[in-house]
Amino acid sequence: MGALENPNTDIGFCGRILVGLSLILLLITLPISIWMCIVVVKEYQRAIIFRLGRLLSGGAKGPGLFFVLPCTDNFINVDMRTVTFNIPPQKVLTRDSVAVCVDGVVYYRVQNPTLAVANVSNADAATQLLAQTTVRNVLSSMNLAEILSDHEDIAHFMQVTLDNATDDWGIEVERVEIKDVKLPPQLLRAMASEAEATCEARAKVIAAEGEMSASRALKEASLVIAESPSALQLRYLQTLNTIAEEKNSTIIFALPLEILPEFVNT
Repeated sequence: MGALENPNTDIGFCGRILVGLSLILLLITLPISIWMCIVVVKEYQRAIIFRLGRLLSGGAKGPGLFFVLPCTDNFINVDMRTVTFNIPPQKVLTRDSVAVCVDGVVYYRVQNPTLAVANVSNADAATQLLAQTTVRNVLSSMNLAEILSDHEDIAHFMQVTLDNATDDWGIEVERVEIKDVKLPPQLLRAMASEAEATCEARAKVIAAEGEMSASRALKEASLVIAESPSALQLRYLQTLNTIAEEKNSTIIFALPLEILPEFVNT
């Protein structure tokens, strides 16, 4: 890596002769040859120039305009923009022996174009294959519950792992996201049954707690009515008023015998 950052630019005696001949040929064929020497690099690109097979000093060139010598120089354009790669569905066997299918997305970019050209034959393909392998290796060491609940932590761990591995290739992994975790149909049915049973048990507990609270409220109300006999009459009148609001043609209301003496005395 250090040798690439500080390349040996000495092309030797024969190399100097070839470069000199190239310059002479360039001067003889002016102004036609000048158009073969001008190279334009876009804002999001960098050019890696090789002179007689050796990297030129100064690293990547661009963006802008620069010159190359015919016959002795060749260059490779490197795209510096962020690349989005969809991880194809990977079949993974978790630590608790559950087969799942996981897919995701990786965002990466070339950080050092010199390393991306000189250290690896195809940086994009190498990064994508490594991402697929990393997904399988990381998820196979975790339980199903961890995979389903800790998406963000798993994605961050994979991003750090990939970034460290691709550092020698001049690649920076910016982000990793898990898109979907597909479970076997049998496991989905079992989890749905478990969730349904849990919801039913919780509903029964809530209903029982409501009945308990209602019985306590009725007990307190009965104690209040017992303290005042006229309160019971008022309660019956209120009930009649409530029934009358339904606009029924006939109202049948049971009159307790305990309150008959009150009406007789009046």
